[in-house]
Amino acid sequence: MGDRLCRQVATRQGVVAVSVEYRLAPDFPYPTPLEDCYAALRWLAEQSQIDPSRIAIGGESAGGGLAAALALLAKERGTINPVLQVLSYPMLDDRTTARQDLDERRLRIWNQNSNRLWWRSYLGAAADGDVPPLAAPARYEDLSGLPPAWIGVGTSDLFHDEDIAYATRLRDAGVPCALHVVPGAYHGFDLVERRTGISRAFLESQMTALTTALLHEAPTSP
Repeated sequence: MGDRLCRQVATRQGVVAVSVEYRLAPDFPYPTPLEDCYAALRWLAEQSQIDPSRIAIGGESAGGGLAAALALLAKERGTINPVLQVLSYPMLDDRTTARQDLDERRLRIWNQNSNRLWWRSYLGAAADGDVPPLAAPARYEDLSGLPPAWIGVGTSDLFHDEDIAYATRLRDAGVPCALHVVPGAYHGFDLVERRTGISRAFLESQMTALTTALLHEAPTSP
């Protein structure tokens, strides 16, 4: 799934792009997928042709949630400091599964049934107990010291509210965060309708953030 975006990033940015084939839940619940991503980040930073001070991380949906958690884990372990986290409609908060106020008629691709199944699969045994903050980044209390972020989400996406809340908390913690909200867009719209104007603008916003970060400048918040 990451091949097209990796090719675009590599071609347009003139950089190496790596897609992590992490092991999947429910066979491998948290923390295995996150640790796989961290192992890949460590491996990448050790390659001779890679500048470890100029690594950006990112992902879409579940991958966006893993990228957010990876930024937190890298901060905790203090080994690698990514220059940017690019989070496309990321899954950040398992507590969204308990919401009763969502109008599911506005949702496409991903609804509450999908959401509940995914979180239960990913959390495994932790689903019925105390959820580790690294499993659900929205639960993480201290967001200070994280890499600058770019967060993109549509207003008809199940994750809209939790993504906006996370962007607000990043800014409140002093982390630069560019927020790209697409009116009427549903979950994964940019992958389903790649040629539309809003999808192209979504990609361009990501590319601009990457260009800025790789030049060691923080993205500005609109």
